[in-house]
Amino acid sequence: MACINNNFTKIPENYLFSEIAHRVAEYKASHADASIISLGIGDVTRPLCPSVIQALHQAVDEMADEKTFRGYGPEQGYKFLIEKIIKHDYNSRGISLDTDEVFISDGAKSDLGNIGDLFDFSNLVAVTDPVYPVYVDSNVMAGRAGIMGKNGRWSNIVYLPCSSENKFVPALPKLVPDIIYLCYPNNPTGTTLTKSELKVWVDYAREHGVLILFDSAYEAFITEPDVPHSIYEIDGAKDVAIEFRSFSKTAGFTGLRCGYTVVPKTVTASTSDGSHIALNRLWNRRQCTKFNGTAYIVQRAAEAVYSEQGKKEIKQNIDYYLTNAKIIRDGLSYAGMKLYGGVNAPYIWAKTPNNIDSWTFFDQILTECNVVITPGVGFGPQGEGYIRMTAFGNRDNCVEAVKRIAKIF
Repeated sequence: MACINNNFTKIPENYLFSEIAHRVAEYKASHADASIISLGIGDVTRPLCPSVIQALHQAVDEMADEKTFRGYGPEQGYKFLIEKIIKHDYNSRGISLDTDEVFISDGAKSDLGNIGDLFDFSNLVAVTDPVYPVYVDSNVMAGRAGIMGKNGRWSNIVYLPCSSENKFVPALPKLVPDIIYLCYPNNPTGTTLTKSELKVWVDYAREHGVLILFDSAYEAFITEPDVPHSIYEIDGAKDVAIEFRSFSKTAGFTGLRCGYTVVPKTVTASTSDGSHIALNRLWNRRQCTKFNGTAYIVQRAAEAVYSEQGKKEIKQNIDYYLTNAKIIRDGLSYAGMKLYGGVNAPYIWAKTPNNIDSWTFFDQILTECNVVITPGVGFGPQGEGYIRMTAFGNRDNCVEAVKRIAKIF
């Protein structure tokens, strides 16, 4: 009989967003006339921009013609997209990359989960708290997390608390980990690090031989000049950091699926005998073995994001969501809520009133306002007493949700 990977049985069954969906469904079942508005799960609502749609149609037509049909593509991605990424996302910020340092995928979430294939189970991992659940859960699956304690923390994971008390800027860990996950602009808090603050982490990683896995999926939402769009804006980062990006929130590709990971050839990790090996080579081998490449038509669609017209259209969508974020911030701040984020990110992080726990406040907002939010504790123990709201909704719904929530304050 086949034996399972027992690490999967350690993961709690009540996945955050499944639990939210369950509670909302139960409420709807007994309140059929309720008009529910969601500020919860961070899926986009704006359609794909015209330039992307046009590129999709053209690529589909190519696939219908024997002369231009494409079969298996390169597992690393087509050069036409990689070259655009390097030119517009990196060269424009003074960062040089080789084409074989960028790997196209079906999204940052997949790569963030799969990157663990490269590392031994003995590695000590550090995460900020609160944190995007994939960072923790994928390490649980790999056997690196240890045992779940009564405090909601895994025994072999180093937690870096982020709260209003430290302005959501984590302190450097005293116990030096092997791998650190950083996400900025941050999901769920919507907060950022300045260039000088991020430099502290790069210097720490260089000093101690630590690898940084840097999730910059929300960099397109940055509005302030001193917030880095890429960790490679920091000197020395190409020696210690792998960067993950996505077209999901930038260009509305949540259903189309496309992202990319940058693995500089200068980033290394040690073998069991103490020698060092380039992670670029290992990631390439992993992708060639376990990934068949992102669809040609999807990569053509992503390429269109970098056209002059495409960039204008994408900016309009991003501005739409950032305006939604401002509406949430302004309206609920005026009502008395303590809010964070939402300036350089599509997420707003809010303190619950009167020290109410996250799930109790979730239920209150659902039943009294018919609005869905995300309990902060679902992102880690440090998220208790907070909630997350997203700016990805329809404008009218966003305005109405703010009115409803403001009334109870």
